[in-house]
Amino acid sequence: MRNKKQLGMSVVLVAAGVVIGVYFSNQPNELPSVTKTAQAAGGKVKSPTAIAPDRYVYYPGTEALLPDEIRVIACGTGMPSARRSQAATCFLVELGDGQKFLFDIGSGSHANIQSLMIPADFLTKIFITHLHTDHWGDLASLWAGGWTAGRTTPLEVWGPKGGREDMGTKYAVEHLLKAYNWDYMTRAVTINPIPGQIKVHEFDYKGLNEIIYEEKGVTIRSFPAIHSGDGPVSFSLVWNGLKIVIGGDSAPNKWYPEYSQGADLAIHEAFMTSPQMMRKYNQPPQLAARINLGFHTSAQAFGKIMSMVKPRHAVAYHFFNDSDTRYDIYQGIRETYDGPLSMATDMMVWNVRRDEIVERMAVSPDEAWDVPGPGGHLKPDRSRKSEYTDFTLEGRLDVSDVNKRWLEEFMKQNGLTADDVNIGQ
Repeated sequence: MRNKKQLGMSVVLVAAGVVIGVYFSNQPNELPSVTKTAQAAGGKVKSPTAIAPDRYVYYPGTEALLPDEIRVIACGTGMPSARRSQAATCFLVELGDGQKFLFDIGSGSHANIQSLMIPADFLTKIFITHLHTDHWGDLASLWAGGWTAGRTTPLEVWGPKGGREDMGTKYAVEHLLKAYNWDYMTRAVTINPIPGQIKVHEFDYKGLNEIIYEEKGVTIRSFPAIHSGDGPVSFSLVWNGLKIVIGGDSAPNKWYPEYSQGADLAIHEAFMTSPQMMRKYNQPPQLAARINLGFHTSAQAFGKIMSMVKPRHAVAYHFFNDSDTRYDIYQGIRETYDGPLSMATDMMVWNVRRDEIVERMAVSPDEAWDVPGPGGHLKPDRSRKSEYTDFTLEGRLDVSDVNKRWLEEFMKQNGLTADDVNIGQ
């Protein structure tokens, strides 16, 4: 029961926020902060039938964004190894004017995205930091799931070139579609081929603070990251005078502190400690050490980076956020950074405003359904031929006698013809 579990987690995190807030209020050199953790347990309720005015959790679909604020939702904060409580990397950025962007879509994150009950037509722009599966493994799920849920347009993917052609985003997406060709060809007949397309916008990973997207007041820039090989990048998004930075995976590098200056929300990995990697993640000592030196960022190094950036609020992610892991990582960060901080877990939410940043947890249903958007449905492409052959069609069992009553009634209610119900057959 994710909703109950997340409500419990939100209470724990709110309590932790109170403790952390008290700690910092007693520090003489603490930086001034406009960040707050939503602590009110519903606020003052004035009558037996009134609503609670202050929500300490976020219920998706129940709050309109203010015209000048940004909402960021962590749809995945974990590791490559799958677990139910934490998906792999994915951050949804929602702007006050309605624009929405996904940054990475790692393995398992699509279920969290779906729990937000956002129409598929609003989730078509995906920015990929690099091509490890824990950062793009659920692209196929979003592609097919949104297609079957009524998306009417292609997906668009922005991602870096690789050190060579066969390690870039364009190559990866083209071959993903080749791998799922049976899926594409059959859905193209039965639904419509347009939502099955993916448009790729590939850019040079060497670009230094390069603009890769600029539309409707939004500017998204890319700069290099250091992770496992050439190709990974970090992103910054600027809109309405607010700046969000999403680091992806990286060892400490000189570009992130330089191009993250002025960040309102700065997201960067803070990896599990090397002893934790040995004890909890089955890594040999040499790899457990190299992980925090060569291609990921230790807690202490994360703290140093954030002390250089000085964001309004820092977000540490990319670790399994358990009771016996988070505190060692937190303490490591506090050796080098004393500013506002979130230890991210799945479904954590930040409302970024000019005067404050509010952190909460989302409470969303396990049994979420797809939600229709304002548009209609695409009509089938009747020019496409069935992917059946006579061999398979001759194997059908005749059940028309038991389907007749409900089918005739359904067709009449919805104005369907025999041709409508036989498309793709």
